Amino acid sequence: MRLLRLSVVVLLAFVGCRDEQAGPKNRAPKGPGPTPSTSQVRTLDAAPPNLTHPSGATWGNGAVTYLGSMVEPAKPKPGDQVTLRHYFRQNAPVQGSWRFFLHVMDDATRQQVGNLDHEFQNGAAPLGSWPVGKVIEDVHGFNMPQVQSSLRLWLGFWNDSGRLQVDTAPLSDGDARVMGPKIEGPAPQPLPEYVAVRAAKAPVIDGKLDDAAWAGATEQPLTRSFDGGPVSRKTTFRIVYDDQFLYVAFHSEDKDLWGTLRKKDDPIYNEDVVEVFLDADGDGRTYNELQVSPHNVNFDASFVARRSDLAEAMKWESGMKTAVFLKGTLDDDAEDEFWDAEMQIPLANLNSVPRLPPQKGDKWRFNAYRLEHLARRTNVEGQSFSPLFIGDFHALPRFGWLIFN
Repeated sequence: MRLLRLSVVVLLAFVGCRDEQAGPKNRAPKGPGPTPSTSQVRTLDAAPPNLTHPSGATWGNGAVTYLGSMVEPAKPKPGDQVTLRHYFRQNAPVQGSWRFFLHVMDDATRQQVGNLDHEFQNGAAPLGSWPVGKVIEDVHGFNMPQVQSSLRLWLGFWNDSGRLQVDTAPLSDGDARVMGPKIEGPAPQPLPEYVAVRAAKAPVIDGKLDDAAWAGATEQPLTRSFDGGPVSRKTTFRIVYDDQFLYVAFHSEDKDLWGTLRKKDDPIYNEDVVEVFLDADGDGRTYNELQVSPHNVNFDASFVARRSDLAEAMKWESGMKTAVFLKGTLDDDAEDEFWDAEMQIPLANLNSVPRLPPQKGDKWRFNAYRLEHLARRTNVEGQSFSPLFIGDFHALPRFGWLIFN
């Protein structure tokens, strides 16, 4: 039978900070639905012999086989058009109409970074309408994003009842997703380092960055968090320490100082805020998140794994002391200049600190951030010390190094 290929170009949409596992969830099926006609489905007699990712995974007690995929080019550069060809065969009748989902994961961390869900043959060929014994080819594409790791595709079928169950457990993630092709990313950029000096005298926490401790610290600018590019409004930070505390200072240029949230642990990450994330033992699991807003509202959380339960994480109290200094006025329409923030963080309260006090040469993983609304609640710019290349401040593998001197 003659094949008419469907070519779909999909923009790989990255998820934001609250990004957990977009896409259809696995639920118990409610029962079969109607089976579409096979008259419009375009088929092949066999898959090509040179698949770059052969599979053999099956669903529905062997009713459907994933033969594999081809990826072109094999090692795309950021911005390249990537073409994906997937091959499936229906071996026995499948009740109901099933749609295709395709999740894009960071291959190292298994974090979902995008979604390429789409319809086979422009909606004319949902699973359940395929002729038994014939091969379905799905052709689509996307532009390779600016990532710093390899990507892995995970795929499957779903309808309003849930996901179609996978038979071949070794080729599944346990959540009715089958492992698809790996897309090699570029060599990762090196992680940046910041050297924190010991403060001979602790800075006064008043929001004013005029202490001798700050004068002796390196002033480090932030870059755009998604790609390391230039930012719209300059932000710098400095870090010093002593036996009891880690001190962090931010200077943020800002034409509009504002905020609506006033209570401790309010979700100030939805407004203008500066943040520091600390993974003291560098294990990529236990870490702390500390934030302050222009209203000097604090948020702190302690995670035992990447994005572990937020309500539980927020029960932690850092004991942090903060202060802000504003050059401008809050919450009005007058043009402002900047705001400064100081954070005094008790070392003993942080997760998994290797040594107290830190010694010269000790290295922690960390990142520093700013969320700046270029217009209130719109056009949000994320800034960071170490670029993330995905829309997630909890991208632990991209944390830089904090070196104690």
